Amino acid sequence: MKRIAYHRLSALTVIALSLTIAGCADQGGIKPQSQVRDVAVLDAGQAIRQAGAEAGWPQRAWWKAYNDPQLDRLVEQAVAGNPSMAIAAARVRQAQAMAVVAHAGELPSAQLDVAVGRKDWSDNVYYGASFRDKLTWNNTATLGLAYNVDLWDRNKNTTERAEDEMHAVAADGRAAQLDLESNVVRTYVQLALQYGLLDNTEAMLKEEQKILDLARRRFQGGLGTQLDITQAEAPLPETRRQIEAFNESIALIRNQLAALLGQGPGAADGIARPVLALHAAIGLPSALPAELVGRRPDISAARWRVQAAAKGIAVAKAAFYPNINLMAGIGPAAAGGGLFSFLSAPNIQTTYGPAISLPIFEGGRLRGQLGASTAGYDLEVEHYNALLSQALKGISDQIVTLQSVQRQQQQARESIAAAQKNVDIATRAYQRGLTDYLNVLHAQTQWLRQQQIVQQLQAQHLSAYAALTAALGGGLEPVGAPEAVASSEGTSLKAAAK
Repeated sequence: MKRIAYHRLSALTVIALSLTIAGCADQGGIKPQSQVRDVAVLDAGQAIRQAGAEAGWPQRAWWKAYNDPQLDRLVEQAVAGNPSMAIAAARVRQAQAMAVVAHAGELPSAQLDVAVGRKDWSDNVYYGASFRDKLTWNNTATLGLAYNVDLWDRNKNTTERAEDEMHAVAADGRAAQLDLESNVVRTYVQLALQYGLLDNTEAMLKEEQKILDLARRRFQGGLGTQLDITQAEAPLPETRRQIEAFNESIALIRNQLAALLGQGPGAADGIARPVLALHAAIGLPSALPAELVGRRPDISAARWRVQAAAKGIAVAKAAFYPNINLMAGIGPAAAGGGLFSFLSAPNIQTTYGPAISLPIFEGGRLRGQLGASTAGYDLEVEHYNALLSQALKGISDQIVTLQSVQRQQQQARESIAAAQKNVDIATRAYQRGLTDYLNVLHAQTQWLRQQQIVQQLQAQHLSAYAALTAALGGGLEPVGAPEAVASSEGTSLKAAAK
């Protein structure tokens, strides 16, 4: 009884001494300096508040609002075949595996070590000549058990940090998918624009050819001059050059779409002319900006990384305290005899007891690690805060653009009607010999410019809708429920600030 009491007293003394020495490890008052910004306190701005009709969050297949079956197929093929999606999936699997590795630190471990050694003794009188011509065995087998007593939650926080990073990587993958979908849509819109500009230029070429034919007929009838013919011929080469340039752009954009699909340029041959028809009204969900954090995958990833950084601070703080491991081992060990003689019961030996390690003097290493962890936390917090501001800016920018484009389109339609009227008047006047060709050329140039403006405004409208949808999260749900994230974040951030 006295011996048991002595051992208990000794263990308590060691633990008390460990805690006393650990208390001397000064953390230097190192604390985070940044605070997570609440998106609800940010001023969304007048453009967002007055966005127009109330709308829900984007649907999962948001690109179907363009009513183009070919676009639907291209987006689906890109998500299935683009290497960036495979890279994102591999990163998620890697993060999942690292979370499993981290969780293993919370669990007991068992290991079997077996060593079998045969010795043929030397003939030297100083090295075992008495065992000459004999073979002996030195065999051991140990089943070891170990368990880390996680008094300071170091292992627990390490596991949670790995899990938070896993969620962040998964959200990164969703952000990459949204970016890919948006790139396919915007590239497809540019393809439609080039086709529209090509149509306008080809129509212009036909009009120029008509004027040239008219100039020749007038000259043959004695009503015109050779100068009229020369002036009518002058713009034709430039117009044909523009047509060739638009055909080049169409081919290059189709190649770009094929690359986004993860395929070779040959896949571009099957891409037909777009038939986009977007009729979606401008509007934002009423829950904006409060629910934006849970809708944008990049913001969700940043939020998870703030969580992980907070856990990293807790891990760094736990390093200041003693690390206690419970260890036990059992197994036979024997020297000499036969190969299996060590397995007999008298050779069984056992070991057990705690192992304690604690920092006494480490040259400021632990404080440096804690300082690095808190600085890393501040970096993640400010990155998250910056993303919030940029996200609201992106939404506001696209709303401003969409509203402005709508007004510009109305004005452009009025301008093109006036330009077409000028072309008709100038052409009839030239046919009657009341004006020269320069007036006709000027009127046609104005008409072509207005046609191009209409096409460009339409493309800008289509692209702005895609950008607004991406800014709202594109219908991709982040990994993990936002409510759970917010709750666990609040707990971890309070712990990190202590």
